[in-house]
Amino acid sequence: MTITTKVFGEITIDEDKIIHFPAGIIGFPELTEFAMLHDEDAGLVSVHWLQSVQEPAFAMPVIDPLLVKEDYNPEVDDELLKPLGDLRQEDVLVLVTLTVPQDLTKMTVNLKGPVIINSRNRIACQSIIDGEQYKVKFPIYDILQARKAGE
Repeated sequence: MTITTKVFGEITIDEDKIIHFPAGIIGFPELTEFAMLHDEDAGLVSVHWLQSVQEPAFAMPVIDPLLVKEDYNPEVDDELLKPLGDLRQEDVLVLVTLTVPQDLTKMTVNLKGPVIINSRNRIACQSIIDGEQYKVKFPIYDILQARKAGE
């Protein structure tokens, strides 16, 4: 299938690469099909995009939360994970949404609303983590700069 996106222009997505969110994503329950895209030109290999197949203007930047919080290990309700099917540890992919404002020093990730993907069957959900352990706007600019300096 070919779609015209806001971020990547016209792209072709293989049907077997589509990630299905049976309940949609938070704030957009009608968006249930996404493709994972990578912006190799940006030089940010760790940043990916969840591109809506149904709404080509909608794409969310996402990253691996362990890149910015090494001890990230949220408790997710088993009931929420049931639609993902049989989950083996090696099949679980956890991502968090990234907010990149004009002032890059204000860059944050949402650790409270992770996206959980069963990479084997490409079924996913977004969860809201209870408690105060994780923040909706967790600042990451300094963390990324420190990682970059340490490489």
